Amino acid sequence: MHFFTKKLTPSIPKTLTMKELAIFASGSGTNAENIIKYFNSSNEINIALVLTNNPTAGIIDKCKELGVKCRIFSKTEFRESDDIYNVLIDAKIDYIILAGFLWFVPQSITNRWAGHIINIHPALLPKYGGKGMHGMNVHRAIVEAGESETGITIHHVDDVYDNGGIIFQTKVDIEPNDTPDIVAAKVQALEQAHFPKVIEKLCKKN
Repeated sequence: MHFFTKKLTPSIPKTLTMKELAIFASGSGTNAENIIKYFNSSNEINIALVLTNNPTAGIIDKCKELGVKCRIFSKTEFRESDDIYNVLIDAKIDYIILAGFLWFVPQSITNRWAGHIINIHPALLPKYGGKGMHGMNVHRAIVEAGESETGITIHHVDDVYDNGGIIFQTKVDIEPNDTPDIVAAKVQALEQAHFPKVIEKLCKKN
């Protein structure tokens, strides 16, 4: 367990209705970074911390640069203890955002934050979902299947992979000569444009 934090900007006065968010990420943190920057000047939504299961994840350095607390945790802490659950409770987290997080979330967390855990999937669920379907695995499968379109799905998280209720979907066309890398870039553009806005809408609604 490790915490990293480095405040670079003055804190913003909180309001009584401030929503506290935790982001879980496993990799480079492109979506997490985008979300953090989007809410950087908000007095209604605060990114309280980022949690990662990967000690070499790119998001760790990004959190240092952006002044956001980051915690690295092990599989034992996540699945066999209440450590991460208690971290979320102590931080008074209202919403959990999964942004490229690859581990299955324990039922204790999905139950406690039911309706308040949000994931983004790089395809139009229910197609191309389930265990192992993430990142380039999804884009390769879509190209190999000859699909004419793909997109993103932002959805609630429950105790089944990619099963929670759909909150938002949007599509992009796939051209006949598009490679998985090209499809990935198209999907990433959708993620960057829509994920923070959908999070914001949900937080302000509830």
